[in-house]
Amino acid sequence: MSNETGGWNLTCGSGVDGFHTFYVPIHGWAALVVCVYGLIANGLNIAVLTRREMRSPTNTILTGLAVADMLVMLDYIPYAVHSYLYHRSKRERYSYAWAVFVLFHSFFSQVFHTISICLTVTLAVWRYIAVAHPQKNREWCSQPRTKWAIAAAYFICPIICIPGYIATEVTSRSVILDSDDHEVNVSVLVASGVTNLVSLEPNATLYLVSQTKSSQNDGFMDIYMWIYSLVIKLIPCIALTILSLRLIKALIDAKKRRKKLTSTTMLKMEESVSVSEGKKRKRRASRMMDKEKQTDRTTKMLLAVLLLFLLTEFPQGTLGLLSLWSQDFFRTCYVKLGKDGYMCDAFTALSFCARTKSLF
Repeated sequence: MSNETGGWNLTCGSGVDGFHTFYVPIHGWAALVVCVYGLIANGLNIAVLTRREMRSPTNTILTGLAVADMLVMLDYIPYAVHSYLYHRSKRERYSYAWAVFVLFHSFFSQVFHTISICLTVTLAVWRYIAVAHPQKNREWCSQPRTKWAIAAAYFICPIICIPGYIATEVTSRSVILDSDDHEVNVSVLVASGVTNLVSLEPNATLYLVSQTKSSQNDGFMDIYMWIYSLVIKLIPCIALTILSLRLIKALIDAKKRRKKLTSTTMLKMEESVSVSEGKKRKRRASRMMDKEKQTDRTTKMLLAVLLLFLLTEFPQGTLGLLSLWSQDFFRTCYVKLGKDGYMCDAFTALSFCARTKSLF
């Protein structure tokens, strides 16, 4: 990533450092609560949506979305415990086995989170067609096409994330640890005038996940950050913003049509000379209104999920994009705010809540 910003000093001050220091201990527990709640909520989603009477294109997409989210939650629980909750010596925390797990976690969570984003956009498109073009819904959003769209998301998203696989690896670093498990900085000792450094030999090897040398030299990390910020984060956010506005307009239009239909039906019932015919028309109109109200409830649920998605993903995408212009911004802002998802714990939990509430 380039450190030239065209004269802009893109760095974050002590306020972000203070927030990071304050929230790190909270984030571990908050993430654990969100993951446990997410597993329960998505388990309920899958159990209800896979029942025979609940099968529909929208519910099939919600099921695929729930599976992706559950896998992300299952993966993040051991990572949260390892990184934030289970405090132990650096030799144990930065062992080779844990470094391999962290590397796997970075790949696995990114892939299935990207699948979740892709299915969220697909759900918005399907819902917009159902509301704005109900006469074409059965053809354009049929069950076979829905299954193909879900399969495409699970196949294409791992390919999109390939640059992330290539750009990171497990590396080792020999360090000196004192009796308090603090790393001894030899350069600081030399600068302070300490000359007897013979006894200060490395006594521990720490294994970390870091960028590969090739990705640093050929700008491969820049490519990955462009893909992460634009393709995975910002473009879906822009698409969902447009779709959300169109959905709101379609909801308003549907409400107007329902009101007009109700008025017309009541007028025809008053003009009908047959009592039995009037009752039939009333029952038919009632069923139609109930169906449209159910459609409105589902669409409103989706709008809530989309809004929470935007509040979660848009800031991270923006931080990632700004990191392309400044390594200092990446270090002082992105790592402190967006890297571990400090900004999205509450929004993620609310998104699960909105999806689960719509089932009951």
